[in-house]
Amino acid sequence: MTQKRHIAVLPVNVANKIAAGEVVDRPASILKELLENSLDAGSSQIDVEIVSGGRKLVSVSDNGYGMIRDDAILSTERQATSKIKDVDDIEKIATLGFRGEALAAIASVSRFRLITNSDDADVGTEVRITGGKMYDVADFGCPTGTTVEVRDIFFNVPARRKFLRTYQTEQTHVRTTFIVQALAHPEVGMSLKVDGRELYCLAGKSTLEERIRELFGHDYNKNLLPVSFSEGDVKVTGLTSLPAFSRSDRAEQYVFINGRAASAALISFAIREGYHRLLPERRQPCVFLFIELPPELVDVNVHPTKKEVRFRKPNDVRDTIISALKSALTIDEGAGDRGQGTEERQPEPVIHRQLIIQDLPEMPVISATADANSVFDQPTDQDHWAPDRDVSESQSDTAKSPWRFCRIVGQMGGLYVVLETEDGYVMMDPHAAHERILFEKFMTDVLNSAVQSQNLLMPETVKLTPKDAQRVRKNLTLFTGMGFGISDFGGDTFVIDALPSFFATASAETLLNEIAHSLDTAGKRGGTERWREESVAQAACKTAVKARDKLNMKEIEKLVLDLSQCEMPYTCPHGRPTMIYTSFKELNRKFARE
Repeated sequence: MTQKRHIAVLPVNVANKIAAGEVVDRPASILKELLENSLDAGSSQIDVEIVSGGRKLVSVSDNGYGMIRDDAILSTERQATSKIKDVDDIEKIATLGFRGEALAAIASVSRFRLITNSDDADVGTEVRITGGKMYDVADFGCPTGTTVEVRDIFFNVPARRKFLRTYQTEQTHVRTTFIVQALAHPEVGMSLKVDGRELYCLAGKSTLEERIRELFGHDYNKNLLPVSFSEGDVKVTGLTSLPAFSRSDRAEQYVFINGRAASAALISFAIREGYHRLLPERRQPCVFLFIELPPELVDVNVHPTKKEVRFRKPNDVRDTIISALKSALTIDEGAGDRGQGTEERQPEPVIHRQLIIQDLPEMPVISATADANSVFDQPTDQDHWAPDRDVSESQSDTAKSPWRFCRIVGQMGGLYVVLETEDGYVMMDPHAAHERILFEKFMTDVLNSAVQSQNLLMPETVKLTPKDAQRVRKNLTLFTGMGFGISDFGGDTFVIDALPSFFATASAETLLNEIAHSLDTAGKRGGTERWREESVAQAACKTAVKARDKLNMKEIEKLVLDLSQCEMPYTCPHGRPTMIYTSFKELNRKFARE
């Protein structure tokens, strides 16, 4: 009896269409594959044209090394590539493409035309393919390089075509893909033409800053800080945003791994950790990070579209990214000991290492000898004063400051403090600044188990809601470690007989209520350290100087000095900016002096 066979080898055209489902899902994915091929070909200029969101045409022309006739024909076959030769090459991929599937997959679901020429050929070659079937190969006069035209995507796969979105949506995806590759390779000149209209014409041999300026506008760069850090085999460079410059999503987080636009879950985690306590909830920084490491330490063969990678030493990559961001965002004299390149940081905003006090007559100047152990000096009747003496550079070496010198101009609107710095002016929010100062001081003591408590003259009885009482009861050890003298009085009532010294003037009931509320959110994050940070942040907010509080000039001086010595003086613990900087260059531009 003859047995019926159930397994058969798929025809080549069917196999190619199945492969296309992994590589090609919309015009933007076609553009990505073609751009990567052009970049691998050593192109210095790449020109892109799309029509109808890429549905009718995606065209990519480059001036790379091109192909001879035989290579041009073979390039459209599956698993045909010049990027790797042996299985061992997969362990150390140094090119953007390597699978040899893209052109075959694209040609199987479109009307495909390839024009190419190399320095080794007397004449160029034209290859035409429709729906995966090659029907014409001919000589073609063209300069060195390659042009690929992809028309009528999914014309022979109606089921796939109906999943394409509107022209505008597909065009948006195409533009995003173009921008990503343009950022990854600022040294390459690139242009994008949409429906006959030129959207971008980017110059070659550009720096990252120049490419960002071309893509996002002139004012974008002033909100970015340079990143340059290396540790072990991992190097992280690029730009990252000031905490005050953030977005509601991760759309402006661009990460490149060995020149490839890709990501991994641990990178998103590292970025969040790098900005921990610097941004409000649900706000995201803008980053342009280039991660470099030996090719054998990263596996790019995880996802068909190569969007995700896997690291062989993930902890090293994660920790280096976190350190790189913190090094860029903080003023740390010892940062250079942990990685290389910190001396290169010269951001446009006020980020400097030394606090240099200059004697400016009749203007309030920061006093470097102010008592840093108290929150404020006692109020005085002085409104203006001059420093008793100059503070030498040797005395200011230990000071961390966002300015080289600073003088207090005064207050505006009964709240904001105006400061003049060496290259601009700063508007400071005293409440946010005081929050940051209190938070860092208290957190230092908490983490060092050195919290000082101050007994109350009369113990306070605090009654909480049942839910808050339950949270406090479960975390009595946490409160004790933070410097509270607290005991359960039964029911939903607690007795407070001591408070942390930094917050001794605050209301015990207010502090307990606020911290109890914060535990509900912080507890879900997990970890006692996060609980402490949330609690201290809430306490600092409630204890800090309020907008209605009138500060004299001596208090302002002390506030400015303490803020300049903070590890992160630019935001409060909740991510709000403590100060807003405007350069004299920006003022000159606004007054048409440039």
